[in-house]
Amino acid sequence: MDRKQVGKLSQTPRIGLGYLTAMYGGLLCGLAAFGLTLFELDRSGNLPPPAFSNNLCVDEKLNFLRDQPVASPDLLVIGSSVAWRHVDGDELVKSSPTTKPLNGAFCGLFANQSVYVGNWLLDREPTIRRVVMVVDPQDFAGCWKVPDSVFNRDDADAYVYGQTPRWTYYVRYFAPVSLVRNALSVKEQRNGQNEWDPLVFNQHGDGPLVTKNSRRLVYGKPDPLDHSCFEALTGMAERLQREARKFTVVSTPLHPEWKSKYDPNGTFLADFDLRIKNSLSQSDARYWNADKELETPAGDFVDAIHLRWSAAQRFSAALAERLYLSVPPIENELMVESGLSPKP
Repeated sequence: MDRKQVGKLSQTPRIGLGYLTAMYGGLLCGLAAFGLTLFELDRSGNLPPPAFSNNLCVDEKLNFLRDQPVASPDLLVIGSSVAWRHVDGDELVKSSPTTKPLNGAFCGLFANQSVYVGNWLLDREPTIRRVVMVVDPQDFAGCWKVPDSVFNRDDADAYVYGQTPRWTYYVRYFAPVSLVRNALSVKEQRNGQNEWDPLVFNQHGDGPLVTKNSRRLVYGKPDPLDHSCFEALTGMAERLQREARKFTVVSTPLHPEWKSKYDPNGTFLADFDLRIKNSLSQSDARYWNADKELETPAGDFVDAIHLRWSAAQRFSAALAERLYLSVPPIENELMVESGLSPKP
């Protein structure tokens, strides 16, 4: 090595102690400020849950499952917001007083994601013997667009069932923009003061939508039905069949104006109905088309797919009656529709 090279090496800048002290001091101050912000938000009731999914509704449901666990549930409700807001566990208990329902539905999920959540809860709640999945066509029109995993199962396990300190997850899932946005609304939502988007749970995990008002249909024509959504449904039916757990799929009532506007000849909903039946045909699962069989006038709806709580309670009473009566398997229904004799 010549003198020029040695000179260049000797000129390489070195990080001084003062710089390191300032850097780590700034980091510690930043963490302290973040911790103080969380503490103040918590003290004032404005602290959102950790952003496991970065969806306030989903993350708040995980918060509920952590803070208000249902001990040894035997009936699990899964699905999107129609399952969360349309099932009243108290109505199920009225029909079967020994039933212990857990509403494990999360808002805004596609069918593949509802199955992901259902599998997670079934793995964690071995006492569940019956599963009810409440669905609408929107759930089955876009599974290809989203990953199955709504959240990281390992982290959800540790948070909900392991009671790991919640502060850890505010750092791991650091999302300052959504933290600020959600902090501005979460207190009002938890208190039920947000008419259309309350984050209020009853003891079963249901999400009552209590209002006398209605808004526009909100939901337009759904995307084409997605085959992968129905594959996910078949997967859930097969799992429950193997484990000797009962499975009931319910097609929720839809606003009559939505149907007349977006499916005037009924072909879309007929296709949806048939695809669900075909998805369940190789199992002992049961299917109830409540949209077709249950009288639900326009006044029962707040938008195209969501029922107000008074109507949801009537729907739940009818659901309870279906759950605890003997209904024919899907395979028999398909045979009857084809003009064949059902199996005994």
